[in-house]
Amino acid sequence: MRIAFLCKRRYMGKDVILDRYARLYEIPHQLARLGHEVCGFCLSYQGHEEGQWRHEIAGSGSLEWCSRTLGRLILPGLLAYPAHILRRVGQFRPDVLVGASDIPHVALAQWLSTRLNVPYAVDLYDNFEGFGQARIPGLVKVLRRATRHAALVTTTSDLLKELVETGYRARGTVISMPSTIDKAVFFPREKAACRRALGLPENAILVGTAGGLLANRGIDVLYEAWPGIAAEYPDARLVLAGPADRSHPPPNRKDVIYLGCLLHAKTAELFNALDLGIIYLKDTLFGRYCFPQKAYEMMACRLPIVAANVGAMPAMLENAGSLYQAESSASLAQAIRANIETPSISRNKIRDWQEIIAQMEHSLREIQRVHPNMDNVAC
Repeated sequence: MRIAFLCKRRYMGKDVILDRYARLYEIPHQLARLGHEVCGFCLSYQGHEEGQWRHEIAGSGSLEWCSRTLGRLILPGLLAYPAHILRRVGQFRPDVLVGASDIPHVALAQWLSTRLNVPYAVDLYDNFEGFGQARIPGLVKVLRRATRHAALVTTTSDLLKELVETGYRARGTVISMPSTIDKAVFFPREKAACRRALGLPENAILVGTAGGLLANRGIDVLYEAWPGIAAEYPDARLVLAGPADRSHPPPNRKDVIYLGCLLHAKTAELFNALDLGIIYLKDTLFGRYCFPQKAYEMMACRLPIVAANVGAMPAMLENAGSLYQAESSASLAQAIRANIETPSISRNKIRDWQEIIAQMEHSLREIQRVHPNMDNVAC
Protein backbone atom coordinates (compact mmCIF):
# COMPACT_ATOMS: atom_id res chain seq x y z
CA MET A 1 0.00 0.00 0.00
CA ARG A 2 0.89 3.64 -0.40
CA ILE A 3 0.16 5.33 2.94
CA ALA A 4 0.05 9.08 3.60
CA PHE A 5 0.61 9.95 7.27
CA LEU A 6 -0.41 13.45 8.41
CA CYS A 7 0.91 14.91 11.66
CA LYS A 8 2.45 17.91 13.39
CA ARG A 9 6.25 18.21 13.40
CA ARG A 10 6.84 18.66 17.14
CA TYR A 11 5.52 15.99 19.50
CA MET A 12 6.12 15.72 23.26
CA GLY A 13 8.95 18.23 22.96
CA LYS A 14 10.73 16.24 20.21
CA ASP A 15 11.17 16.64 16.45
CA VAL A 16 9.26 13.76 14.85
CA ILE A 17 11.51 13.64 11.76
CA LEU A 18 14.98 14.31 13.17
CA ASP A 19 14.57 12.76 16.63
CA ARG A 20 12.58 9.81 15.23
CA TYR A 21 10.57 9.92 18.39
CA ALA A 22 7.83 7.66 19.73
CA ARG A 23 4.37 7.03 18.28
CA LEU A 24 4.25 9.65 15.53
CA TYR A 25 7.49 8.31 14.11
CA GLU A 26 7.00 4.63 14.82
CA ILE A 27 3.63 4.26 13.08
CA PRO A 28 4.96 5.26 9.63
CA HIS A 29 8.35 3.68 10.35
CA GLN A 30 6.95 0.26 11.22
CA LEU A 31 4.44 0.36 8.36
CA ALA A 32 7.36 0.98 6.01
CA ARG A 33 9.26 -1.94 7.54
CA LEU A 34 6.24 -4.12 6.74
CA GLY A 35 6.76 -3.34 3.05
CA HIS A 36 4.58 -0.29 2.43
CA GLU A 37 5.47 2.98 0.70
CA VAL A 38 4.89 5.60 3.38
CA CYS A 39 5.13 9.37 3.15
CA GLY A 40 4.83 11.48 6.28
CA PHE A 41 3.49 15.00 5.76
CA CYS A 42 4.42 17.19 8.73
CA LEU A 43 3.24 20.70 9.55
CA SER A 44 5.48 22.71 11.87
CA TYR A 45 3.82 25.24 14.15
CA GLN A 46 7.24 26.29 15.52
CA GLY A 47 9.18 27.20 12.36
CA HIS A 48 11.25 24.06 11.73
CA GLU A 49 13.30 23.78 8.58
CA GLU A 50 11.24 22.85 5.53
CA GLY A 51 12.30 20.08 3.20
CA GLN A 52 12.19 16.40 2.38
CA TRP A 53 13.95 13.50 4.10
CA ARG A 54 14.27 9.84 3.21
CA HIS A 55 14.90 7.39 6.04
CA GLU A 56 16.56 4.07 5.36
CA ILE A 57 14.29 1.13 6.14
CA ALA A 58 15.17 -2.44 7.07
CA GLY A 59 12.79 -4.10 4.63
CA SER A 60 11.21 -3.71 1.23
CA GLY A 61 9.18 -0.59 2.05
CA SER A 62 10.14 3.09 2.01
CA LEU A 63 9.71 6.06 4.31
CA GLU A 64 9.90 9.67 3.18
CA TRP A 65 9.03 12.86 5.04
CA CYS A 66 7.85 16.22 3.75
CA SER A 67 7.75 19.14 6.15
CA ARG A 68 6.22 22.58 5.80
CA THR A 69 6.18 25.41 8.34
CA LEU A 70 3.53 28.01 9.03
CA GLY A 71 6.14 30.77 9.07
CA ARG A 72 6.14 33.94 11.12
CA LEU A 73 2.75 35.05 9.83
CA ILE A 74 0.75 32.08 11.06
CA LEU A 75 -2.63 32.90 9.52
CA PRO A 76 -1.44 33.07 5.88
CA GLY A 77 0.36 29.77 6.39
CA LEU A 78 -2.78 28.14 7.79
CA LEU A 79 -4.93 29.40 4.95
CA ALA A 80 -2.47 28.18 2.29
CA TYR A 81 -1.77 24.77 3.81
CA PRO A 82 -4.91 22.87 2.70
CA ALA A 83 -4.28 23.60 -0.99
CA HIS A 84 -0.60 22.73 -0.57
CA ILE A 85 -1.26 19.42 1.17
CA LEU A 86 -4.01 18.48 -1.29
CA ARG A 87 -1.57 18.93 -4.15
CA ARG A 88 1.30 17.06 -2.46
CA VAL A 89 -0.78 14.16 -1.18
CA GLY A 90 -2.56 13.92 -4.53
CA GLN A 91 0.80 13.61 -6.28
CA PHE A 92 1.74 10.79 -3.90
CA ARG A 93 -1.48 8.91 -4.84
CA PRO A 94 -2.05 7.10 -1.51
CA ASP A 95 -4.21 4.05 -1.02
CA VAL A 96 -5.03 5.11 2.52
CA LEU A 97 -4.65 8.22 4.70
CA VAL A 98 -3.82 8.40 8.41
CA GLY A 99 -4.54 11.60 10.36
CA ALA A 100 -2.73 11.88 13.69
CA SER A 101 -1.30 14.18 16.37
CA ASP A 102 -4.04 16.80 16.86
CA ILE A 103 -7.43 18.12 15.75
CA PRO A 104 -6.29 19.91 12.55
CA HIS A 105 -4.60 16.79 11.17
CA VAL A 106 -7.59 14.58 11.97
CA ALA A 107 -9.79 17.08 10.15
CA LEU A 108 -7.33 17.25 7.22
CA ALA A 109 -7.50 13.47 6.82
CA GLN A 110 -11.27 13.60 6.43
CA TRP A 111 -11.10 16.56 4.04
CA LEU A 112 -8.46 14.91 1.85
CA SER A 113 -10.38 11.64 1.92
CA THR A 114 -13.43 13.21 0.30
CA ARG A 115 -11.38 14.97 -2.38
CA LEU A 116 -9.09 12.08 -3.26
CA ASN A 117 -11.64 9.29 -2.79
CA VAL A 118 -9.31 7.47 -0.40
CA PRO A 119 -10.27 5.79 2.93
CA TYR A 120 -8.84 7.38 6.04
CA ALA A 121 -7.88 6.35 9.55
CA VAL A 122 -7.51 8.47 12.67
CA ASP A 123 -4.90 7.87 15.38
CA LEU A 124 -5.67 9.37 18.80
CA TYR A 125 -2.62 9.28 21.05
CA ASP A 126 -4.64 11.31 23.55
CA ASN A 127 -8.08 12.80 24.08
CA PHE A 128 -7.59 15.81 21.82
CA GLU A 129 -10.51 17.54 23.52
CA GLY A 130 -8.07 18.17 26.36
CA PHE A 131 -5.71 20.12 24.08
CA GLY A 132 -5.62 23.92 23.99
CA GLN A 133 -6.87 23.81 20.39
CA ALA A 134 -10.18 22.47 21.65
CA ARG A 135 -10.98 25.89 23.14
CA ILE A 136 -11.29 27.32 19.62
CA PRO A 137 -15.03 27.43 18.87
CA GLY A 138 -16.14 24.61 16.58
CA LEU A 139 -12.98 22.47 16.71
CA VAL A 140 -14.39 19.85 19.09
CA LYS A 141 -17.34 19.38 16.72
CA VAL A 142 -14.88 19.02 13.82
CA LEU A 143 -12.86 16.44 15.76
CA ARG A 144 -15.90 14.37 16.65
CA ARG A 145 -17.29 14.41 13.13
CA ALA A 146 -13.98 13.43 11.51
CA THR A 147 -13.42 10.66 14.04
CA ARG A 148 -16.98 9.38 13.72
CA HIS A 149 -16.70 8.98 9.95
CA ALA A 150 -13.19 7.45 9.87
CA ALA A 151 -12.95 3.91 8.53
CA LEU A 152 -10.50 3.08 11.34
CA VAL A 153 -9.71 4.72 14.67
CA THR A 154 -6.76 3.71 16.84
CA THR A 155 -6.54 4.85 20.46
CA THR A 156 -3.92 4.51 23.18
CA SER A 157 -6.24 2.98 25.79
CA ASP A 158 -9.47 1.09 26.33
CA LEU A 159 -10.88 4.17 28.08
CA LEU A 160 -10.33 6.30 25.00
CA LYS A 161 -11.69 3.52 22.78
CA GLU A 162 -14.89 3.51 24.82
CA LEU A 163 -15.20 7.30 24.49
CA VAL A 164 -14.84 7.07 20.69
CA GLU A 165 -17.36 4.26 20.42
CA THR A 166 -20.01 5.65 22.74
CA GLY A 167 -19.37 9.41 22.90
CA TYR A 168 -18.36 9.93 19.27
CA ARG A 169 -20.56 7.11 17.89
CA ALA A 170 -17.77 5.92 15.60
CA ARG A 171 -18.97 4.16 12.47
CA GLY A 172 -15.71 2.47 11.58
CA THR A 173 -13.48 -0.04 13.34
CA VAL A 174 -12.04 1.15 16.67
CA ILE A 175 -9.02 -0.60 18.17
CA SER A 176 -7.08 0.09 21.34
CA MET A 177 -3.42 0.32 20.31
CA PRO A 178 -1.23 1.39 23.24
CA SER A 179 2.05 3.09 22.54
CA THR A 180 5.29 1.60 23.72
CA ILE A 181 8.93 2.61 24.03
CA ASP A 182 12.27 2.13 22.31
CA LYS A 183 13.78 -0.85 24.11
CA ALA A 184 17.15 -0.09 22.55
CA VAL A 185 17.20 3.08 24.68
CA PHE A 186 15.24 2.12 27.80
CA PHE A 187 16.65 -0.97 29.48
CA PRO A 188 18.22 -1.77 32.87
CA ARG A 189 21.72 -0.37 33.43
CA GLU A 190 24.18 -0.19 36.29
CA LYS A 191 22.86 2.37 38.78
CA ALA A 192 26.17 3.73 40.06
CA ALA A 193 27.48 4.31 36.52
CA CYS A 194 24.32 6.22 35.58
CA ARG A 195 24.59 8.37 38.70
CA ARG A 196 28.20 9.23 37.89
CA ALA A 197 27.30 10.06 34.29
CA LEU A 198 24.68 12.57 35.47
CA GLY A 199 26.70 13.93 38.38
CA LEU A 200 24.24 12.62 40.97
CA PRO A 201 25.15 11.59 44.53
CA GLU A 202 25.96 7.88 44.54
CA ASN A 203 24.82 7.07 48.09
CA ALA A 204 21.60 9.10 48.33
CA ILE A 205 17.99 7.92 48.01
CA LEU A 206 17.01 9.40 44.66
CA VAL A 207 13.34 10.04 43.95
CA GLY A 208 12.51 11.73 40.69
CA THR A 209 10.79 12.21 37.38
CA ALA A 210 11.26 13.65 33.91
CA GLY A 211 8.95 15.39 31.46
CA GLY A 212 6.88 18.54 31.48
CA LEU A 213 7.14 19.83 35.06
CA LEU A 214 3.79 21.57 34.78
CA ALA A 215 1.27 22.55 37.43
CA ASN A 216 -1.66 21.64 35.19
CA ARG A 217 -0.28 18.10 35.00
CA GLY A 218 0.13 17.80 38.80
CA ILE A 219 3.80 18.55 39.53
CA ASP A 220 2.78 20.98 42.29
CA VAL A 221 1.52 18.02 44.35
CA LEU A 222 5.00 16.48 44.27
CA TYR A 223 6.56 19.80 45.27
CA GLU A 224 4.15 20.02 48.23
CA ALA A 225 4.85 16.46 49.34
CA TRP A 226 8.62 16.68 49.17
CA PRO A 227 9.51 18.70 52.33
CA GLY A 228 7.94 16.03 54.54
CA ILE A 229 9.82 13.26 52.76
CA ALA A 230 13.10 15.17 53.00
CA ALA A 231 12.60 15.71 56.73
CA GLU A 232 12.00 12.00 57.30
CA TYR A 233 14.82 10.84 55.00
CA PRO A 234 17.74 13.32 55.30
CA ASP A 235 19.76 11.51 52.62
CA ALA A 236 16.92 11.65 50.08
CA ARG A 237 17.10 13.88 47.00
CA LEU A 238 14.40 14.88 44.56
CA VAL A 239 15.76 14.77 40.99
CA LEU A 240 13.86 16.56 38.24
CA ALA A 241 14.37 16.92 34.49
CA GLY A 242 12.37 18.59 31.75
CA PRO A 243 10.86 21.98 30.92
CA ALA A 244 9.72 23.70 34.10
CA ASP A 245 6.52 25.66 34.67
CA ARG A 246 7.49 29.31 35.15
CA SER A 247 4.63 29.83 37.58
CA HIS A 248 5.63 26.73 39.58
CA PRO A 249 9.43 26.35 39.28
CA PRO A 250 11.27 23.49 41.03
CA PRO A 251 11.75 24.15 44.76
CA ASN A 252 14.91 26.05 45.61
CA ARG A 253 16.21 23.57 48.17
CA LYS A 254 19.54 21.81 48.69
CA ASP A 255 17.77 18.43 48.53
CA VAL A 256 16.24 19.17 45.09
CA ILE A 257 18.37 18.62 41.96
CA TYR A 258 17.11 20.10 38.69
CA LEU A 259 18.92 18.75 35.61
CA GLY A 260 17.15 20.89 33.01
CA CYS A 261 16.07 19.29 29.74
CA LEU A 262 17.75 15.99 28.93
CA LEU A 263 18.28 14.19 25.66
CA HIS A 264 16.27 11.00 25.20
CA ALA A 265 19.20 8.68 26.00
CA LYS A 266 20.06 10.74 29.08
CA THR A 267 16.49 10.33 30.34
CA ALA A 268 17.05 6.57 30.24
CA GLU A 269 20.20 7.08 32.32
CA LEU A 270 18.19 9.13 34.82
CA PHE A 271 15.54 6.43 35.24
CA ASN A 272 18.30 3.89 35.87
CA ALA A 273 19.93 6.23 38.41
CA LEU A 274 16.78 6.69 40.51
CA ASP A 275 15.48 4.56 43.36
CA LEU A 276 11.87 5.60 42.78
CA GLY A 277 10.07 7.23 39.85
CA ILE A 278 7.01 9.48 40.14
CA ILE A 279 4.17 9.67 37.58
CA TYR A 280 2.13 12.75 38.44
CA LEU A 281 -1.30 13.33 36.88
CA LYS A 282 -4.44 15.28 37.62
CA ASP A 283 -7.93 13.87 37.25
CA THR A 284 -8.63 15.88 34.09
CA LEU A 285 -9.46 15.06 30.47
CA PHE A 286 -5.74 14.87 29.83
CA GLY A 287 -4.98 12.71 32.87
CA ARG A 288 -7.84 10.28 32.32
CA TYR A 289 -7.04 9.54 28.68
CA CYS A 290 -3.32 10.20 28.17
CA PHE A 291 -0.96 7.33 27.44
CA PRO A 292 1.61 7.03 30.26
CA GLN A 293 4.71 6.92 28.06
CA LYS A 294 6.90 7.87 31.00
CA ALA A 295 5.61 4.93 33.03
CA TYR A 296 6.57 2.47 30.28
CA GLU A 297 10.04 4.00 30.07
CA MET A 298 10.50 3.66 33.83
CA MET A 299 9.19 0.07 33.81
CA ALA A 300 11.61 -0.89 31.03
CA CYS A 301 14.44 0.35 33.27
CA ARG A 302 13.08 -1.79 36.15
CA LEU A 303 12.42 1.31 38.25
CA PRO A 304 9.83 1.17 41.06
CA ILE A 305 7.01 3.64 40.42
CA VAL A 306 4.52 5.71 42.39
CA ALA A 307 1.69 7.04 40.22
CA ALA A 308 -1.55 9.00 40.47
CA ASN A 309 -4.64 6.80 40.65
CA VAL A 310 -5.91 8.17 37.33
CA GLY A 311 -6.62 6.82 33.85
CA ALA A 312 -4.53 3.84 32.78
CA MET A 313 -2.24 3.80 35.82
CA PRO A 314 -4.31 1.56 38.18
CA ALA A 315 -4.37 -1.19 35.53
CA MET A 316 -0.62 -0.86 34.94
CA LEU A 317 0.48 -1.08 38.58
CA GLU A 318 -0.43 -4.31 40.37
CA ASN A 319 0.53 -2.93 43.80
CA ALA A 320 -2.19 -0.59 45.13
CA GLY A 321 0.40 0.86 47.51
CA SER A 322 2.12 2.38 44.48
CA LEU A 323 -0.90 4.59 43.73
CA TYR A 324 -1.78 7.94 45.28
CA GLN A 325 -4.91 10.03 45.13
CA ALA A 326 -4.45 12.75 42.53
CA GLU A 327 -4.01 16.25 43.96
CA SER A 328 -3.39 14.90 47.49
CA SER A 329 0.15 15.63 48.64
CA ALA A 330 -0.45 13.60 51.81
CA SER A 331 -1.44 10.55 49.77
CA LEU A 332 1.60 10.98 47.53
CA ALA A 333 3.94 11.32 50.51
CA GLN A 334 2.51 8.15 52.03
CA ALA A 335 3.03 6.21 48.78
CA ILE A 336 6.61 7.49 48.47
CA ARG A 337 7.42 6.43 52.04
CA ALA A 338 5.94 2.97 51.47
CA ASN A 339 7.97 2.43 48.31
CA ILE A 340 11.21 3.74 49.78
CA GLU A 341 10.83 1.13 52.54
CA THR A 342 9.54 -1.68 50.27
CA PRO A 343 10.15 -1.00 46.57
CA SER A 344 7.64 -2.56 44.17
CA ILE A 345 8.61 -3.17 40.53
CA SER A 346 5.86 -3.77 37.98
CA ARG A 347 6.13 -7.02 36.04
CA ASN A 348 3.94 -5.91 33.13
CA LYS A 349 5.16 -7.10 29.74
CA ILE A 350 5.98 -4.24 27.38
CA ARG A 351 5.33 -5.07 23.74
CA ASP A 352 7.57 -3.66 21.03
CA TRP A 353 6.51 -1.32 18.22
CA GLN A 354 6.77 -4.00 15.56
CA GLU A 355 4.15 -6.15 17.29
CA ILE A 356 1.83 -3.22 17.99
CA ILE A 357 1.87 -1.68 14.50
CA ALA A 358 1.30 -5.10 12.89
CA GLN A 359 -2.20 -4.96 14.39
CA MET A 360 -2.84 -1.56 12.82
CA GLU A 361 -1.41 -2.68 9.47
CA HIS A 362 -3.95 -5.52 9.24
CA SER A 363 -6.80 -3.05 9.81
CA LEU A 364 -5.43 -0.60 7.24
CA ARG A 365 -5.34 -3.37 4.65
CA GLU A 366 -8.94 -4.16 5.43
CA ILE A 367 -10.25 -0.59 5.04
CA GLN A 368 -8.41 -0.33 1.73
CA ARG A 369 -9.89 -3.64 0.56
CA VAL A 370 -13.51 -2.68 1.29
CA HIS A 371 -13.30 0.92 0.04
CA PRO A 372 -15.89 1.24 -2.76
CA ASN A 373 -13.66 2.91 -5.34
CA MET A 374 -9.90 2.41 -5.38
CA ASP A 375 -9.27 4.57 -8.47
CA ASN A 376 -7.56 7.38 -6.58
CA VAL A 377 -7.83 10.87 -7.97
CA ALA A 378 -4.60 12.82 -8.51
CA CYS A 379 -4.47 16.62 -8.40
